[in-house]
Amino acid sequence: MINPLKLSVEVNRIVCREEHGIFLRRYWRFRGGKWYGGIATADCVGCNLRCKFCGPVLYMTKNKLIGEFKTPEEVAKRLVNIAFKKNYRYVRVSGGEPTICIEHLFQLLEIIGDYPFVFILETNGILIGHDKSIAKRLSNYENVHVRVSLKGTNREEFQRLSMAYGEFFDYQLRALENLLNYGVSFHPAVVASFTSSENINKLKKVLAEIDKEMAENLEIEYIVLYPHVIESLKRHGLVPTKAYTVDWELIDSNEFIARYL
Repeated sequence: MINPLKLSVEVNRIVCREEHGIFLRRYWRFRGGKWYGGIATADCVGCNLRCKFCGPVLYMTKNKLIGEFKTPEEVAKRLVNIAFKKNYRYVRVSGGEPTICIEHLFQLLEIIGDYPFVFILETNGILIGHDKSIAKRLSNYENVHVRVSLKGTNREEFQRLSMAYGEFFDYQLRALENLLNYGVSFHPAVVASFTSSENINKLKKVLAEIDKEMAENLEIEYIVLYPHVIESLKRHGLVPTKAYTVDWELIDSNEFIARYL
């Protein structure tokens, strides 16, 4: 089992650096996509979880890291160019955990704030739950919306899926509380490909104790069966209850077994 807080420090040393007060982070891809109705994405390297259904962590566990260090200005320029060219409203950093290299993220947000785009901060919330000052600083940006992706509906699922100690599921819930308390625009999502309807309903009750509206806005998230995801699921012996194919067909566990095992 891993400790996400300790892993964040280790990953930070590898994928982040400072040059004369400018904080750089390693990125491996810039792209457009249809999520959120159209969004420009910068894929960063490095995460503080080791989710069994995720592929991006592989990009920093091989002998040689892929990607290059980019300044906040360079990242913003790439995102803005994609968004203007494709007439997108949204931009984001994805592919890893954006709250690692936190000063890089805030320098990026300062630049993006000069443009007419909404920045979607997709995060597992661990570091926001650990340090409420991150939520406080995020409250200064009117163009930021935070999507907290819960890795399961409870401690047991979180530990089984993320390979992190189950207690850190509570940090994800704490992140929601911190964002709520500081008035940050946000909503929770849950990876529901490895759980039951009963557990989702139990999670909604837990969220409702924090805030009823937040529970009502819970986004149900199913994994997409990209080749590297299928490979990871096979390696860990995981069968999703529901998942999307790359053609956006929602299939169940029986169909997954028939097609991929």
